[in-house]
Amino acid sequence: MKALVISGGGSKGAYAGGVAQYLMQHEGREYDMYLGTSTGSLLVPHLAAGKIEKIYDVFTNVKQSNIFSIDPFVKRKNGDREYVTINYFNTLIQFIKSKRTFGESTALKRYLKKHFTREEFDLIKATKDVIVTVSNLSKNRVEYKSIKDFTYDEFCEWIWISCNYIPFMSLAKVNGFEYADGAFGCVVPIREAILRGATEVDAVILESENMEYNKVLGKNPFSLMLNLFGHLLDQVERSDIAIGKLAAKYKNVQLNLYYTPSKLTENSLIFNKKHMTTWWQQGFDYAEAKSKQARSNELRPDILP
Repeated sequence: MKALVISGGGSKGAYAGGVAQYLMQHEGREYDMYLGTSTGSLLVPHLAAGKIEKIYDVFTNVKQSNIFSIDPFVKRKNGDREYVTINYFNTLIQFIKSKRTFGESTALKRYLKKHFTREEFDLIKATKDVIVTVSNLSKNRVEYKSIKDFTYDEFCEWIWISCNYIPFMSLAKVNGFEYADGAFGCVVPIREAILRGATEVDAVILESENMEYNKVLGKNPFSLMLNLFGHLLDQVERSDIAIGKLAAKYKNVQLNLYYTPSKLTENSLIFNKKHMTTWWQQGFDYAEAKSKQARSNELRPDILP
């Protein structure tokens, strides 16, 4: 049983789309399971439905207004570098309304349901398994939601919840429990894929393999908070990868990891068409180069399997 796993990573999900496009269209890989966290959960239903060109258009054309109904960010530029500062007006409105988050992301739910149809949902549910990761904050645990267990509206809700990077996006409540982005508990659900019976896993990790780089720390408490959250999620990601490797070794599962070749962005909550189009192509090129290298190694007698 083969599984495709895509990690969280905001706008960097475009890179994962490029990797998946090469693997599925040019390597002919077919998957029985698709697992995603955060931005990965947005990609995997479309990939499971075979709608690669569609998700390319949807993903690379997404704007801040398609994500945030109340945007807590203001984008700034310093030369070629983009960064964010706090949107004081929107944040003040949230405080006045006694909200617990700086922004709201109901626009993302509308955008999701506009582009992920009931017909696609029914097709996937009958033939594949798609699993998204969410964090149950009330019970302090990670939960995995399979398309096979829910209706169209319910599953769209779980996909949306998996992407809600609080406190910058919406805090959701389902059945009395509060939920948020799955990445707070599991950034790369490799182990979950193995526990569900996968014998081969292709995992796209939206971070460079060597995470040792100097970050540009924010100049205000708001941007510093973004840096802090990024640091914490990096630690979760390292743990997920280590656990996934151990589970794969213990279960004798073939695990193929696809990293980004370098740090793509300082802030993955900035959605820039030019950057995301470039990242998609970089992901495609990286997967192609990795596959060619693997075939070359198989042909060389001095390379041990």
